[in-house]
Amino acid sequence: MKKMLPWLITILLAVTLIVVAAFLLMDKFFPGDGNEVNQAVQNVETKKMTADQIVEMTAEIKDIKTNLADPDYILSVDIALQLDSASSKEEFEKIKSIRITPLIIKAIADAKPEELNGASGKDQFSSKLVNIINKNLTEGSITQIEFTKFILASM
Repeated sequence: MKKMLPWLITILLAVTLIVVAAFLLMDKFFPGDGNEVNQAVQNVETKKMTADQIVEMTAEIKDIKTNLADPDYILSVDIALQLDSASSKEEFEKIKSIRITPLIIKAIADAKPEELNGASGKDQFSSKLVNIINKNLTEGSITQIEFTKFILASM
């Protein structure tokens, strides 16, 4: 046993070093899990706009009501989506009821009530919506989502 002890210690140290190195390098090889949302928010340029410009580039989706992942809860929400240009708003208006609203309903159906509590929960959910919707837009991109009505109720 005394002859094996140095070998066991060496093997344990080697395995520990490999695990630590793999953990430290994991972000470089597999980027995106939690950082995707933060990068999307940081990449969006914030610039000062007039009220007319904001109205010109903002589309609204009203009166979405659906259950959450927990069927005992229902969410009623109105959403204001700011796009990057007026032309992308026109394209967005054409597809919002047939492509965008179902995406939002699916995202809500996957959400749990605890995830939507507080300002940070709503911010994370809106970031998730930005990523989902931008992948499905035909032209332009969404720069910001605001909830104009947000009612989370238990049934």
